[in-house]
Amino acid sequence: MDLLKNRELIQETTSYVPKAQDGCACCSDGNEMIVVSKPIRKYSPDQDHSEKKNKRFSLKKEYLPAISGLILLLAGIIADDYAHPVFFKGTIRIIWYVIAYLPVGLPLLKKAVRSIAKGNVFTEFFLMSLATIGALAIGQYPESVAVMLFYSIGELFQSAAVNKAKENIKALLDIRPDKVSVLRRGLLQIIHPSEVEIGEIIQIKPGEKVALDGDLLSEKAAFNTAALTGESKPDNKYKGEKVVAGMINLSTLALVKVTSLYKDSKLSKILQMVQEASARKSKTQLFISKFAKIYTPAVVFLAACVCFMPWFFVHDYVLEDWLYRALIFLVISCPCALVISIPLGYFGGIGLASRHGILFKGSNFLDLMAKVKVIVMDKTGTLTKGIFKVQKVQAVDFDLIRFTQLVADLESNSTHPIALAINEYASDVLKNIRAENVEEMAGLGIKGKVNGFDIIAGNAGMLKKFNIPYGTEIDSITDTVVSVAINGKYAGYLTIADEMKEDAKQTIAGLHELHIKTMILSGDKMNVVREAADSLEIDDCYGDLLPEGKVEKLQSLKDKNQTIAFVGDGVNDAPVIALADAGIAMGGLGSDAAIETADIVIQNDQPSKIVTAIKIGRLTCNIVWQNIILALGIKILVLALGAGGIATLWEAVFADMGVALLAILNAVRLLRKENV
Repeated sequence: MDLLKNRELIQETTSYVPKAQDGCACCSDGNEMIVVSKPIRKYSPDQDHSEKKNKRFSLKKEYLPAISGLILLLAGIIADDYAHPVFFKGTIRIIWYVIAYLPVGLPLLKKAVRSIAKGNVFTEFFLMSLATIGALAIGQYPESVAVMLFYSIGELFQSAAVNKAKENIKALLDIRPDKVSVLRRGLLQIIHPSEVEIGEIIQIKPGEKVALDGDLLSEKAAFNTAALTGESKPDNKYKGEKVVAGMINLSTLALVKVTSLYKDSKLSKILQMVQEASARKSKTQLFISKFAKIYTPAVVFLAACVCFMPWFFVHDYVLEDWLYRALIFLVISCPCALVISIPLGYFGGIGLASRHGILFKGSNFLDLMAKVKVIVMDKTGTLTKGIFKVQKVQAVDFDLIRFTQLVADLESNSTHPIALAINEYASDVLKNIRAENVEEMAGLGIKGKVNGFDIIAGNAGMLKKFNIPYGTEIDSITDTVVSVAINGKYAGYLTIADEMKEDAKQTIAGLHELHIKTMILSGDKMNVVREAADSLEIDDCYGDLLPEGKVEKLQSLKDKNQTIAFVGDGVNDAPVIALADAGIAMGGLGSDAAIETADIVIQNDQPSKIVTAIKIGRLTCNIVWQNIILALGIKILVLALGAGGIATLWEAVFADMGVALLAILNAVRLLRKENV
């Protein structure tokens, strides 16, 4: 958003609220009352016009050599056919074509020289330079210029396509506003988001993007999260709920208390992940890079053989004829279609996934998702909503209210969804007594001292760990159970229920349609996990697993040489996410540890996006292999025709740049695809 518009928006802000005394205004939303005034900053004129002008000038400069080369080449061809021999022959003709050659050929010659100076001799620049200089040497002037001209035009198309792919990805995610309205000392200021501190209050008007992560202070607000999650459905947020940078405020004026710095916002991390994704190459890309390094010197050697070897076998050997065939061989052999269109295909796949709210941290993971045979999932927060509600509280030889209070005070030291559910349930009796010696054990529970009582709360495995016997009725309960021991004695339990996500069943059905096996690995009780697996028709399940138990199970699956993806959201899922061939994290409610460890992040926590990720991986790989087969197939065909004297340099140009352009257009389909 430009600076002038920012100033106008702030001036409009005061119109939302009634005027107060002393020239101030009161901005109220629900029970919140914030004193604001007109902005105290002035801004310089917008620079967008000059930036666009500079960009247009840069584009003209980039296209000028190809345009001038094309005009001179066409004029030369016309002169060859129609000009009087007196005016266009001999030295004049040579000079004309050399002048036509220089705008398109000189930049390539410079690149070839620079590459050779760095010790990298056999590049596409070397091939094209050698072929065209050779064509000039044997008097094939129009063909020489045409090869360089069409190569330059092809480079422009390639550059435009790659830039478009990068811009699409960046435009999709780099939606961070460069200005934010912050309330300081009762004054509304517009500053860059990087200047805002944690704890400050920012104001977002309807239609504005949220610049920083924070907690909503207003009673209610609706946000568009499409840029982050790919979902256009409005997301209603209520007071105290998380608001993430990149969301767009849809309705009322909203106030947000900042909880993360600009550089630490979820959106900034997403953008960084996608920017780094292009650096992590797939095996196909790495193979093509290595292949090109071997392939290029090999074809130079073969071209030399085409030129000189026939001298030993052909009676009417003419050097000029065989040199021409060798030059055709060199032009065709240029690996442009492979080294440009293949990375572009992966760019397209990453961009398409991002548009659907799926972030691949590298193109290598697109390949892996295409090969996945088994999807292993955590239950809580992955297949279920992770929003727990206490269903029942049962105390044994203990006052029920006192029991609930002690457990809630201990659980208030944890951020686990179960702990939050207990605290919400016990909010009326919670005394906020400071617990001591608190220790949280991943996959088991929590223990500590509260008001003189030693309390242990967790699953059955937690009580077994401390050799505390408990009631057998717990084993028959199908809800999640938090068993409690006080002062070393079993004291009761709380049952907590979670809800399946709306698209969980659809996800499993979609995976089965793709012939992928499904499995649950969970720390919940086996009967709870079995009930969930049966309702969703999941192939296999394991419960009562600690983090190390999940690792062991996953390792046993990997030992069978199957490509496995694991989907989870919690801190205890991070080890298995790291171990899986493709680790997938739920990015909305997921822990930072899971998101950082994962190879793929699903922004809106919808399990159905797993199916989408697999389909995008397969589609990307299909397009990449289509390009490889297209490029190599046509090149091999024209190489054979060129060596046999059937193909000319014009066919060689098509076999090189024409195929490259076809491959690029094929890859660009991914960037334009809306549905998967």
